[in-house]
Parts: sequence; C-alpha cells; structure tokens
Amino acid sequence: MISSLCSTGTLSSLSLRVTDNPSPSLSIVFVPHLRFSPFAAAAAAPLSVSFHRHSRLAARLGPAEDVSASDDATSKTDEEVPQDPRLADWETARSFKEAGSIFEGTIVGFNNGGLLIRFYSLLGFLPYTLLNQARFCKDSPRPILQRAKDLVGSTVSVKVVEANEERRSLILSEKDANWSRYSSKIEVGSVIDGRVDSIEDYGAFVSLLFPDGEYHLTGLVHISEASWDIVQDARNLFAEGDDVKVKVINIDREKQRISLSIKQLEKDPLYNTLDKVITEEGEVSTGLDANMEPLPGLDSICQELLKEQGITDVQLGRQGLEKRAVSQDLELWLSSAPVKDKQFTLLARAGRQVQEVYLTTTLEQDDIKKAVQRILERVP
Repeated sequence: MISSLCSTGTLSSLSLRVTDNPSPSLSIVFVPHLRFSPFAAAAAAPLSVSFHRHSRLAARLGPAEDVSASDDATSKTDEEVPQDPRLADWETARSFKEAGSIFEGTIVGFNNGGLLIRFYSLLGFLPYTLLNQARFCKDSPRPILQRAKDLVGSTVSVKVVEANEERRSLILSEKDANWSRYSSKIEVGSVIDGRVDSIEDYGAFVSLLFPDGEYHLTGLVHISEASWDIVQDARNLFAEGDDVKVKVINIDREKQRISLSIKQLEKDPLYNTLDKVITEEGEVSTGLDANMEPLPGLDSICQELLKEQGITDVQLGRQGLEKRAVSQDLELWLSSAPVKDKQFTLLARAGRQVQEVYLTTTLEQDDIKKAVQRILERVP
C-alpha cells in the first residue's frame, strides 16, 4: 500500500520510527508537502516541513534546509515584492486636490454619467455636470453621448475635487480648471461677445468668447437683466445659439458664478413727457375723451399701486394716441419727467393708446420701478 501511495504522488515522503512499547510495533508517520517538491527523493533522514506563503522560496532550499527557520529569507522576499503603483498615484491625486493643481488627462471612455479620464495608473471620472459647457456652444445641438464619443482620445484640463481611495472614487472637474485659468481675465464692467448655450425660465446661460477664439466660461443673464421690458419667460427673448453682447455686472469668485446683463447695454427707455411719446401725427387729449376707452386693466393697477408702502396717491392724467400700435399688452413705464411735490409720472401704453399716471410717493425712482414690476406680476 505504501509503495502504491508513493507512486501516485499522494505522499511525497515517508518516515519510519519504532516505538518504545514492550511489544515493538511499527509506527508510520506521513509527512505531506508539495506534490512535485524537489526534495521528495531525499528520504535519507526524517524531514519536518512547515509551509510558508512564499512557496517559491521552498523550491530554492536544499533538502537539508528547514523552511521554518528561514525568517531572514522570508523578510527579504517581502521586500522584493514591488509596491502597487496605484498606492502612490492615490497619494498624488490627494496632493493635486490639496494644492488645487491642474492635471492634463486623456479621455479614454464615457458612460451615461460622464467621461473617463486616465490619471496615471488610475481611472478618474468627469461628470457631465462638471464639464465645461462652453466647449459645446459652437456645436449644433446633439445628444450628450454623441458629443462625448467625439472627445475620446483628446486631452482635457481638470482639477481633482475628490480622491477617496477607500471608495475608489476619483472625481475630476473641468469647470474648476477653467475657472482658475480664465476668471482673472474678466472683470466687472467688461463687455464681452457671447453665445446663448441654454435657456431656463429664470434666464439664459451665455458662453463667453475669449481673445483666443474659444468659449471658456459661462455666465447667467437673469431674466431681470435681459430687457427693460417685463419678461415672464426667457425663451420669449432667446434661442440656443444666439450671438449676444453682454456686460459683466458681478463675479462671485467663491461660488464661481458670473452675472451678466444685456439691458444695461441699452438706454433706459424713460420718456420726458407724454408729448415726447406722441408723434406729430398722433393725438393728445387733456382729459378722458368720450371717444377713447380707458386702458384695459389700468384701474386695477392703480388700486394695487395704492397698496404699496410709500405711495400715497394715484391719479390718471392725459391720454394720447400714437401713430402705430406698440404693443397689444398693457405696458407701464416710469417717465423721467421732472418730479414736483414728490409726484412721479408713469406712462401706461396698450396698442396705440397712451395715458399718464401720476404718483405721489416718498419712494425713490429705483424703488418705484421695483414696485411697478411687482404689481405687473400680480395683476393678470
């Protein structure tokens, strides 16, 4: 049986010893180790073998050597095992984040959420929300995945915004990198060419054109800065791809936001008097003409004006007809006519019809504008 076990390789060595019992008997001790161990043939003396995690070390030992006593050799082998380069690259990623350094990475792929960026031996993730949207403003509208596919193989400047080795999370941002490079090149009061990138109810996002011919940053034209007219929806003024000229009115460097204005590049449409509005071919009446209907909704507006704090009296004044209809909707303008006895003049316009409204108030001109805007938003 013993010869059978050895021949099949089940046992690699065999040791025999005789016990000290009064009745001598043969005791067999099986000492198993590697099936194809190089010292299977060395059975001249009993051999005690303890296994070690570095099995390749046993193959280098002679038959008379004891692996369990080779602590020095084991320690040396541990030192020879190369360190995973990814450990050092995670440390590099953390240092990039702390220093705010910009990294030039290659786009190697994409998915539904963003782009995959090679960061040394690591794979970083650039969400579409942190991508510089201005890079697409020259492109015709296409699904984001088609645009992302075209970017594979190109390089992108990014900053590390998260480097969590435990969660294997390496998040990158192109917006942060662009802000660091280009925000210092603009200032409040600058007038810049731009292109409408996207539109929301509250305003339009405009990509700003820099001297190098590229769009690097994006700002918001709030609906209140889009026009001197009362605008309810920015989509009524803009379309994606429109070329516009904008003025920088605020830069929030902490939140990385740029506020833009279009209306501040236009003259505030204040009128001196009703006579200035009415053309020579128009008509002016000193009072309510029997043949001229009051402007629809003007009575309700006058009642709302009296509810505003600081307005003590509202009176309707002269009426007139313009040569051409300006707007079918009721518009209300603050005139720049001289103020007498704290009395300001508003001009109400609808179709061809124009009428003066006199306000007695302690409010300043800008506060009156805000009050009028609030009222127009309340009155249908």
